[in-house]
Formats: sequence, C-alpha cells, structure tokens
Amino acid sequence: MDIQHAAELLGKVRALNPLVTSMTNVVVTNFTANGLLALGASPIMAYAKEEVADIARISSALVLNIGTLNETDVAAMKIAGASANAHGVPVIFDPVGAGATAYRTRVSQAIMSELNVAVIRGNAAEIANVIGREWQIKGVDAGTGEGNAAELAQAAARQLNTVAVITGKDDVVSDGTRTITVHNGDAILTRVTGTGCLLTSVIGAFTAVEQDRVQASAAALIVYGVAAEIAASKTKEQGPGSFQIAFLNQLSLVSPEDVLRLGKLTSQHE
Repeated sequence: MDIQHAAELLGKVRALNPLVTSMTNVVVTNFTANGLLALGASPIMAYAKEEVADIARISSALVLNIGTLNETDVAAMKIAGASANAHGVPVIFDPVGAGATAYRTRVSQAIMSELNVAVIRGNAAEIANVIGREWQIKGVDAGTGEGNAAELAQAAARQLNTVAVITGKDDVVSDGTRTITVHNGDAILTRVTGTGCLLTSVIGAFTAVEQDRVQASAAALIVYGVAAEIAASKTKEQGPGSFQIAFLNQLSLVSPEDVLRLGKLTSQHE
C-alpha cells in the first residue's frame, strides 16, 4: 500500500459513485448520509426486514452499525447481511459499544459468527471485547487499556477471519499478515458525534471499488484523516460545531493531491 494508491482510490470512488447501504443508528443517520454524499458515494438507509435483502443485493457495500440496537434492527441486519453475502456485496461491521453491555457484546459476536464480514471497524475496546479480551470501555468510547493496537488488530483479524480496523490516535488495519498504520486525522474528531460511524461507511465506499480490503480500508482512513486535518486547520479557533461543517465540506473538496501531500502511513508484513 502506498499513498499514490490511496489518492487513486479517492478518484475511483468519485467516478463510480458506489451505492452504500448504511444500517446505522439514529444518532448519526443524517451525518452519515451527508458525509457519503460529500465524498462522492451514494447513500441509502434501510431498516425494514421486508426490503433489506433486496436493497443489500443491489448495493455496492453494506454497512451494519449497532449504535442504537434493538432486536428488530438486529434481525434485519442479519437478513441484509445474508443477502449481501449471497450476492458478493462486501459487509462492513461497526460493533458500537461492544463491551459496554453483555447484549452489545453478544450481538457483535453473533454477527461476526453468522455473516461473512469483510471489514470490522471499531475502537480498541470494542474490537478487544468482540474477541473476548478485557479492555475498558466508557459508554461507546474506548477507555484506558493496556495493549498494542497493531497486535490487537492482527489477533482480531486472525480470530475473526476478516480485516480488522482499529481507530484511535493512530489507525491500524490488519488482515493478520499485512498491517498498516495510518498517521492522519485530528483529535477534534472525537468531539463530534458520529465521526467514527461515518468513517465505517466511508470504508464501505472504498471497499466497493477495491477488492483488497486492507488497501481499501487504509485508503479510506488516509483520505478521511487528511480531510479532517485540513478542516481542523481552517476552524481551529472555532470549536467542534464549525469543524463539523468544515469537515463535510472538506470530504467533498479533498483532492488526490492533498492525499499525496499529507497522507502518512507505515506498513509491516509477517
């Protein structure tokens, strides 16, 4: 993976305008849809079990997010995921708050065991709890935890047979063999709700145009982080409200040249 490929994939997302179905939570639906539109993807939100199989079938990617989960939505997610699997549509899963309650952990583990998930994206606490490791979680945010994010991503990828993305100060992508760490982004992202959820859907947009899930995820992280850095620099004296608007704008404005200029990653192979 190199920065050049990330820049190329940004152009590919905009050229192909992939249809990303996001079965996401009520807190972030509007922000997620606007973020995908700004980037150049085409969002659709659907939740009814009567239609999600049909919508998943025609989608370029399916994103499952359990931020405000209930049994009805979980059942619909499993129906949609099974349809996506049957039709070769990549499934991206965001186990929001896994570890905060036994229910969230149980649902996350069930989705990972019942569906073929292309990418799982969460903070360190969420990913750790999905694979049965101890890591403190505060609400739906990662708490303090001892551990190496790269090692955790590698272990999760191997155990879950997927590509694991762990986001934090630095973001890590691993398939258990290849591991990429992305060094882009800004701390103000943590002060706007829904930025992690939107990122998961952005990963969905990139997996729709790149079959290599590690490269797709890393490219999404780089583009997203670069857009955040530019937006933060433009609004540094104004606070998170102004940043949120600037960030949506920057997802539309960020260029391949910006990615080449500002993108930062390191990689390792086992």
